[in-house]
Amino acid sequence: MSRHFKRCLITGITGSGGSYLADHIISKNLKTKIYGFYRSKGYLELLKKNHKNKINFLKVDLTNYKNTLNGLKKSKPDLIFHFASNADVRGSFDYPLEIVKNNNIITANLLEALRKLNLKPLIIICSTSEVYGNVKKKQMPITENQKIAPINPYAVTKTFQDLLSQVYSKVYKFNIIITRMFSYTNARRQNLFQTAFAKQIARCEKYNNKYIFHGNLKSVRTFIDIEDAMEAYWLCATKGRIGEIYNICGDKVISVEVFLKQLLKLSKKKIIPKLDKKLIRPQDIDLQIADCKKFRKDTRWKPKISFNDSVKKLLDHCRQNP
Repeated sequence: MSRHFKRCLITGITGSGGSYLADHIISKNLKTKIYGFYRSKGYLELLKKNHKNKINFLKVDLTNYKNTLNGLKKSKPDLIFHFASNADVRGSFDYPLEIVKNNNIITANLLEALRKLNLKPLIIICSTSEVYGNVKKKQMPITENQKIAPINPYAVTKTFQDLLSQVYSKVYKFNIIITRMFSYTNARRQNLFQTAFAKQIARCEKYNNKYIFHGNLKSVRTFIDIEDAMEAYWLCATKGRIGEIYNICGDKVISVEVFLKQLLKLSKKKIIPKLDKKLIRPQDIDLQIADCKKFRKDTRWKPKISFNDSVKKLLDHCRQNP
């Protein structure tokens, strides 16, 4: 059985993930009204250009409780995708206080404002595999039962988000599903290594630059395409079991180095990789092999876009927007 929704709210809609999800939902031609909370412009103009009047944009600062209350009164959602956060993993080591203050309060304000207004939408908490931290090889693949052990300030804030959501679910009977997304290609998110590599290659081709700069290449990740990721979020809302935590991941398990080599194969000129120590995180996750059997069983979802096609699509996008 599939759920249907009248009013869908995407927090952080002008960010990379939120904007892609808006694209995806609109492409389905549903009768669902889409509302979007945003604080910074981000991809606002792109969304307005692509979708005309199909999104109801509300400028809402989720760090402000009254602002949050007013935004929810206007949108009255029966479905929320909670994307809003500062998702800069590397940057969170440089300005941890800013990340913690921002990310923690926006989730707390959102949940408490919903409680105050007695609104009970289905809430999809868009969390991350970063909350698992460094898992030992013998404990792979990572299931949802894996102990949470974040190793960077950003992941600590997402852990707080997960735990607070579970409290509201159990104590106040909120309808919540937590998703833990593993690595995915996202051309609109500049601080992901995949996008940073593709951007550098596009600029090398355009400006005849010689080098591409990188940090840790040994880390191993499980990859998925952005379009498959967005379909997974939607199926989570329509078919996922309320109260569950779901890993979402692709089938491709490779190192960052192999990902870079795949991009370099597609380059139109010879480019030399070069280590930049400033790009190395103080702590990094060495290995992430994911298990998302539970999600696939409950939703019948499976990735459709191949790794090679996903990498090519990413590079083509960056060539158009170097």
